[in-house]
This record gives sequence, structure tokens and C-alpha cells, in this order.
Amino acid sequence: MLAAAVGTLLEYYDYYLFGLAASVVFPKVFFPAGDPVAAELASFATFAVGFVLRPVGGIVFGHIADRVGRKTALIITIVLMGVATMLIGVLPGYRQIGLWAPILLVVLRLVQGLSTGGEMGGATSLAVEHAPPHRRGLYGSLLLSGAGVALFVSAGLMDAFSTLPDEQFLSWGWRVPFMLSGLLLVAGLLIRSRVLETPEFERVRGRRAKRARWPLLAVLRRPRSLVFGIMFGFANSIGGYVVTTYGTAYLHGRGFSATMAYTATMVAAGVEVVIAPAWGLLSDRIGRRPVFLGGCLGLALAIFPVFWLFDTGDPVLVCLAMVLGFSGCVIAMSALSQTILSELFDTTARATGIGLGYQFTAVLAGGFAPAICTALVAAAGGAAWGVCLYVIGACVLSTFAIFRLPDRAGDPLPVTTDQRSGG
Repeated sequence: MLAAAVGTLLEYYDYYLFGLAASVVFPKVFFPAGDPVAAELASFATFAVGFVLRPVGGIVFGHIADRVGRKTALIITIVLMGVATMLIGVLPGYRQIGLWAPILLVVLRLVQGLSTGGEMGGATSLAVEHAPPHRRGLYGSLLLSGAGVALFVSAGLMDAFSTLPDEQFLSWGWRVPFMLSGLLLVAGLLIRSRVLETPEFERVRGRRAKRARWPLLAVLRRPRSLVFGIMFGFANSIGGYVVTTYGTAYLHGRGFSATMAYTATMVAAGVEVVIAPAWGLLSDRIGRRPVFLGGCLGLALAIFPVFWLFDTGDPVLVCLAMVLGFSGCVIAMSALSQTILSELFDTTARATGIGLGYQFTAVLAGGFAPAICTALVAAAGGAAWGVCLYVIGACVLSTFAIFRLPDRAGDPLPVTTDQRSGG
């Protein structure tokens, strides 16, 4: 669990850091001065580009995890992410190298996307395959606690450095959190290099080597699981990026300080660390579907109040909005997503199945959410009602999909064909 959660912490520290910087820093550093809305859209487009390669990462590193081992895949992904993030931290801006600045930023973002795409499948497989059947929800949700720590630390560091004068923050202050990724990389490598493969994987590795030659094909033979496995995550993927990443830009665009937005995000992340395991444990007791639906319905009901609270500009109410929308509702769904996906596929294709389901959701839903929200608010003359309806639509889609997936809380993980036949 430590190897899975710490690695996830590094991956999402880097990924969240990019999102937080994309909302405030990157439009001013890596893009030409001019229309601020155009610069924000360009920055969020760069943010979205990272999602394009996430399914590719899910396929490539899912194949490695399912064929060679979870450990090998997780070590490669952590190195790719750490190196790409540190390079972003030293990348010159538009004033120094012109168009090469956004081009190189896009390239490094693509590397981040490839790495993140391969991370969750291997990390979730590592966690749930070590878990007893009646605690898989808890084990899977602990990965979200690691992601919560990542968001807390990344938002906290950006919050601290954003108190510098604007000139210093935009010239060097924002770069320090990116460079600190190197410390997390060293820690993650030390822990992951010592992890053992799961008993489930060891049991089937030799026996299934020939028949599991292409885990991707095994996943594609179950189109229902894959399609609904992608669809059910739309609400939490869109909701998470709308409330945190776009929420930061929304507040900043209304003249409120970046520090306030980062502080609110940090508070919500701190609550996530504690509440994610609670949602996972509850799902072990009453089932995945009821907990997921509670979060989905809650988000649909809360999204208008969240933006009303944002509009007040009151720091306490903004924090309340972040906690309500993100920690209370989105995390009730996100804490279960990886576990739900892991229970759809057997051991020889589990990492690939999780990777494809989770990452295609990210591409089709979360990746473009901030840019879509920016366009919706601009079209509505600054009003957020279009964004709220967008989130509600995602909740309707997720509700439809979750009823078409099995609820396997407490059941053994899906077995392989060899195990079914007693081989």
C-alpha cells in the first residue's frame, strides 16, 4: 500500500501542480501577452493535451504491468513523471525563447500524460490484489488519500509562493514546487524498488503467459465493461476539474487573489485525505453503487451553490464551497472508481482494463473540462450557469452507467479461465 500510495502521491503532485499553474501562471509566462481570455484558453488547452496520451500510457504500461509485473511498470512511470516535472520547472518563458516555450511545455505535458496514464492501473492492481475481499474499497480509496496529500502539498506550496510580489512569483517562485518533485522522485524510487509482486499476479504469470499475450485484446473482448467503465466516471472527472482547476481560474478572473483560491484547494485536499478512506470503507459495508450514487446526486444538487459561494469572494465560504463540491461529493465517487474498475477485469488484464477505463474517462471528460468551462462562462457574459448545467449533465450520464455495472463489493476478484477450470 505504501508503494502504491506514495507513487500515486508523486504522480498526482506533479499533475495537480500543472493544473494549478495552468490557471494562474502559464497564461502569463508561456503565452504572448494580449487577450487574457485567449491566453487562459491556450493554457487550459495545454493542460488538456496531457490527457491525450493518457490512454496510450494505460495501454503501454498496462501491458507491461500485466505481462512483466506491476513493479516494473510503476518504476518507469514514476521516473518519467518526475523528470518531466523538473524540466518544466526550468523551462524558459515566452519572452526568452518565443514559440519554443509553449511547444516545449506541450511536449513535457505529453510525457506527464503518458506517465499518469500508466500509473493508476498498476497502482490500483497492486493495492486491491493485496487486499482481503471485504476491504478492497478501503485499500483502493487509500490511493485517493495519496492523491489528496499530493493536492494538499501542491496547492500549499503554490499558495505559499503566490504571496510573493507578482514579479517574483511569475519569474521564479512558481518554479520551486516543480523542482521539489525531484525529492519525491527519489523517495518513490526507494520505496517502489523494494515492493513485491502481488500473490494474484504470481499465481497466473507463468500459467497464463501464452493466453494473456495481449491484455488489450482481453479487455476489448468485454466491450460492455469497458464502455460503461468509461462512462460511469464522467461525473467525478468533470466535477473534480471544474471545482478545483477551473474554480481557481474562475475566482482569479473575478479579481480574487490566487492565494485565496490555492488555500481553498488546500483545505479541500486536506479533507480528502481523511474522507476518501471513509467512503471506501462505507462501500465495503453497503456496496459501491449506493455510495457512488450518493456522491453523484450530491454533486448535481451542490454545483449551483458551489458557484454562488465562489461569487461571494469570502475566504471562508470559498473554502466551504471547495470542501462541499470536491471533498464531499466528487471524492465519494473518485474514492471508489479504481476499485470498481479493478473488479471488472481478471488478473491477466486488470492493469490494462483499469488504465483504459480510467484514462479514457479522463480524456473524454476531465481533460477538456476547464477549457469548456472557460468558453461557457465567456459565452454567458461571465455567468456560471452553463458550467453548472454541464456538471449536472455529467451526473446524469454517470448515474445511467453505474446501474449497468455489477456491484462486487465483498466478492472475490474475477478469476481467470484457468482457475475456473481448476487448472
